[in-house]
Amino acid sequence: MSTLALWIPLLPLLSAAALAAVSLSGRARATVPALAVLPIAAAAVLTLVVLFGHGTSAATESRIRYAATGGPELWLGARVDGLAALIAVLVGVVATAVQLYSVSYMAHEERYTSYSALISLFTAAMLVVVYSTDLLVLLVGWEVMGACSYFLIGHHWDRPEARSASIKAFLVTKLGDAPFLLGILFLAHGAGTFRVQPILQHAIAQGGHGYTAAGAILLIGGVMGKSAQIPLQTWLPDAMAGPTPISALIHAATMVAAGVYVVARLYPVFLVTPAALWILAIAAALTAVTAALSAFAQRDLKRILAYSTVSQLALMVAALAAGGRDAAVFHLMSHGGFKALLFLGAGVIIHKAGTGDVDELNTQALHRKLPVTFITMTIGLAALAGVPPFSGFFSKESIAGVAFDTATHTGPTKSLLGITPPAGIGWLVFVATLLTGFLTAAYALRTWLMLFGPLERGRFRSAVEMSQRQPQTAPQTPAPSSEPETETPTAAEVAAASEWALEALVAESIREEAATTATTATAETTGATAAAEKVAPKAKTGPEAPRAELLPLVVLAAITTVFGFVGLNRGWFPSWLGDADGNAYCASAASAGKLIQPADAYHLAPALLSTILALVALALGLGVVFAAARAKPGTDPNHVLGFLRKPAFLGFRADDLQDAVAVRPVQAAADAVAFLDTEVVDAYVRGSGHAARLLGEGLRRVQTGNVQLYLTGVLTGVVVIAAVLGFGR
Repeated sequence: MSTLALWIPLLPLLSAAALAAVSLSGRARATVPALAVLPIAAAAVLTLVVLFGHGTSAATESRIRYAATGGPELWLGARVDGLAALIAVLVGVVATAVQLYSVSYMAHEERYTSYSALISLFTAAMLVVVYSTDLLVLLVGWEVMGACSYFLIGHHWDRPEARSASIKAFLVTKLGDAPFLLGILFLAHGAGTFRVQPILQHAIAQGGHGYTAAGAILLIGGVMGKSAQIPLQTWLPDAMAGPTPISALIHAATMVAAGVYVVARLYPVFLVTPAALWILAIAAALTAVTAALSAFAQRDLKRILAYSTVSQLALMVAALAAGGRDAAVFHLMSHGGFKALLFLGAGVIIHKAGTGDVDELNTQALHRKLPVTFITMTIGLAALAGVPPFSGFFSKESIAGVAFDTATHTGPTKSLLGITPPAGIGWLVFVATLLTGFLTAAYALRTWLMLFGPLERGRFRSAVEMSQRQPQTAPQTPAPSSEPETETPTAAEVAAASEWALEALVAESIREEAATTATTATAETTGATAAAEKVAPKAKTGPEAPRAELLPLVVLAAITTVFGFVGLNRGWFPSWLGDADGNAYCASAASAGKLIQPADAYHLAPALLSTILALVALALGLGVVFAAARAKPGTDPNHVLGFLRKPAFLGFRADDLQDAVAVRPVQAAADAVAFLDTEVVDAYVRGSGHAARLLGEGLRRVQTGNVQLYLTGVLTGVVVIAAVLGFGR
């Protein structure tokens, strides 16, 4: 299977090359959909062949030596184990869904060909990361993904917010990539090779100190950057300026998943380093809770989903910190399915309604206009909330179970600053998981109510409806209405119609204040992606969406519905995931007292208790939002956040913090260097030339051509010299 895995990344790579050739030549554009979809679909099929062909077997490798450098050798090859096989399937399925969806969704785009080429290259890079047996080759795929994200997020380069979002994503992730590269070099120096398996064996044999400990801690920088964890989480919400299908690919199966995957791939390296576990646990706990609060406070649909991705990724990182690799990968797989579903469904809604603002979407009776999208989005939001029997319930419950088991059953084998890492991390992750589950259920239900729920529609007309009745170029002059008996409402009448309108105005004032610190998400229209405007573009009429857009929704909804049941058999998923790089190494090393024992999440009593508590958190989250909606009909349920609503909407001013900690000091240092360069170094150079010129001008004044003056000067000099010599005697 490892030999077959070598060829799988080549299919999307060849697709990217062919699409690039078509884009440059400007010919054969009719072949673009086939070149975009078929190679990716074939790669997805091959990943399934590798998965079922590998089964529960031990890890296999196929490799060739690329270069002998005099130090660690470089290898090109593929390593197939359960982890790689499962994640490759996720990448292939989601990438195929995105390419198929884009055939219709991006059909109007002039740059659709280059867009498809970049998606194919993006997919190839992630598959390289997944299958690579050498960390330097993994780094190549890692960096190619960063470059692709820059171009894809900035696809609408004519929009300033898209350009700034792409630059921000590139720079913030590169800030994490610098220590990530150093971490790889430390691990390779310690093990004498860049190959994954010897590095893991060296980490187990030597324990968590020296190069292994330094490498693990440095790798966390790259993980935080790619997976958008505190303090490098700010790029992901702003990345919503890119096309919606790109958001689905980035959030579900490629870039943000890469950070979690690397920790799972190099898991023993982190397990033997308690400091690394604590860093992961603390950062993940903070990220999960704050991102969930921010998702609850957002008005733009894509930004709600973006913050939810940050929060769910934090749960995966937290599970890894608590010793639950299986639970983390299970949730990564589950989340990839329903998050791709939610983003693609959001794309249908935004195209149909002409806006992504949930305050405007709630008046459009979307459940009747978009029946397929309504059903599939409901499934996706239920999975996000953790409602049984959808996949999100099982995967999030497994994280809670792992954390609780770690806190109550894993014995202390090491300590850090007097704290026992296993139990301490377990309690931290368990509490964060329950609190995040509560908040996730709340904002998922709030999103569903704002999109489809019975929140007293018709009490005021949205900006979309008013834009259909008034010309956008002269909004003060009412346009002729097809229903003359209905009077066009004024802005004052709209604002006074209900408390809902008041909530909308308050939220608008918050958004205006946030404009200086956060990029306002923008709506995508049928002709082009619209900039954020005061008046929303006119909504589309006609059929719900083309089949190319609805088919991926139906398939992903089906996967979301059934995938969670693999968690019912507690031993099935771990057996497929495999122990070659994880628990088998850890068990043998733990028996020798060399590392923290991974959590056993399958003790019956803690599993039942954690499940009950997870269900209680779910019920509380749903209940709070239902109660808020009933208490103030027609208002946004997120008013229950109270004083947290504004800071949560602003992302707790993380952008301001980054500006204060990183951007402004760097700018000040750059200004200081520029001052020294221009006012000191350049001034010295210019001063030397200026002094020479002044000396030359002074000498030129005495050269008049008068011989008598010259003789007078000579005689004067002789007299002066004689006087000096005479005085010296």
